[in-house]
Amino acid sequence: MALKASFRVWLFDLDNTLHNATPHIFPHINRSMVSYICEHLSVDEGEATRLRQEYWQRYGATLLGLMRHHGTDPHHFLWHTHQFPDLKHMLVLERGLKAMLRRLPGPKFVFSNAPLRYSEAILELAGIATCFDAVYSVERIRFQPKPAVGGFRYLLRSERLHAHRCIMVEDSLANLQTAKRLGMKTVWVSASTRQPSWVDLRLASVLDLPRHLQRL
Repeated sequence: MALKASFRVWLFDLDNTLHNATPHIFPHINRSMVSYICEHLSVDEGEATRLRQEYWQRYGATLLGLMRHHGTDPHHFLWHTHQFPDLKHMLVLERGLKAMLRRLPGPKFVFSNAPLRYSEAILELAGIATCFDAVYSVERIRFQPKPAVGGFRYLLRSERLHAHRCIMVEDSLANLQTAKRLGMKTVWVSASTRQPSWVDLRLASVLDLPRHLQRL
């Protein structure tokens, strides 16, 4: 997809940016990851929990640590850790999300460390799949999850985008730091009162985005 250089381009994270994964989805995924690590690395629950957290903190995704240090098959891992008994009722959304996205000028992409099948399911259930030009999941960025720069560069090359035309909307400061180093504008979705130097705009809710376009 070739875009004119003058376009403003939006890159949206998924979990805890476009929906609230904290109450139901993240705890379920974390339990699934711990169970997977216990079974496939033959460790107890305490060690599995430690590895999950350590790799997430070090690499931005537990999966990357498992791939690097244990040779884990990423497709196998993602399939078994993203099974949901009732995803629809686990999803927590803010009303007006689709209307907000439609008010934003320019192409929009989802850029997430989550797997494609899960990402597409969330977008469909939220009724916002048609708001996005493409989904860059962890598989599509060749298992180079944020905050590593490789995934960012892969997306930019694939869509023939200039980083300085992009606005990254995220809940993760580490991911925004990479975006800023590449020359992107950054929006931090957070209830925090602080604002690091690499954050151009902090919003308590992604729904507030259209009202602050002039600041970007």
